[in-house]
Amino acid sequence: MDRHDAGEGVTAEDLAIAHLKDVMVQEKYGVKYLTYWFDDERSVAFCLVNATSKERAERVHREAHGLIANAIIEVDGGVVEEFLGKISDTAAAEENFRKSDPPAESAFRTIMFTDIEGSTALTERLGDSRAMDLLRTHDNLIRDALKPYDGREVKHMGDGFMNCFPSASGAVGCSIAIQNELAAHGKNTEDWPIRVRIGLSAGEPVEEHRDLYGAAVQMAARVCRLAQPTGILVSNVIRELSIGKGFSFTDRGEAELRGFKEPVRLYEVEWRKD
Repeated sequence: MDRHDAGEGVTAEDLAIAHLKDVMVQEKYGVKYLTYWFDDERSVAFCLVNATSKERAERVHREAHGLIANAIIEVDGGVVEEFLGKISDTAAAEENFRKSDPPAESAFRTIMFTDIEGSTALTERLGDSRAMDLLRTHDNLIRDALKPYDGREVKHMGDGFMNCFPSASGAVGCSIAIQNELAAHGKNTEDWPIRVRIGLSAGEPVEEHRDLYGAAVQMAARVCRLAQPTGILVSNVIRELSIGKGFSFTDRGEAELRGFKEPVRLYEVEWRKD
């Protein structure tokens, strides 16, 4: 496993692209990059790699993108999987994506990003074991909510998900279901501090190696970061595509999103029941 001090301004999308480049180069060196994690709050990334030597793993990074790890240590893959639960999560997401009628080179999708508020602080406050129990419950609740709305898990990112839907209304409906399920679970469970923000946008992302890329993905990720904990924030295109579907939106004004030249008008989905 290696560690990268990613630096200020590095995003989850940047890391996803770097990982894709590793995958495209790894066979040349007899190496396999299994998965990665990104701690957005500390701007630290970790890569889990199956390699015969540290030098071979480093060569892949050097040729793929030049982002050399600050440290590489030998770990037992079974121990890592048991503790973090990410290797199987990533594999399951990839298998689900592969089997579920993946989009053509370019096809309309609504993109959903979810993010747990203060995941690092959560672990520090509750300890590793208790925090992981809560995170597994969170993961199961979100995955179960996807099914009735034709949602597909694209990838699990440790403290959140990237999902896609064939329709905007399905994504909004699923977002409401997720927040309702999390809120209900919190009422019935002692010490449930998990609060999730959700961001949605839509467009024609490009599918590559069972992942999605493009402006729609980037916008959804940036919208998610602006959402309030327990909030659902969407771009204007989602509101327009959801007209007549029975949802209520509150105008939150225009926002400057990094990487986009024009301001984007954002709306909050009203999901709480009176």
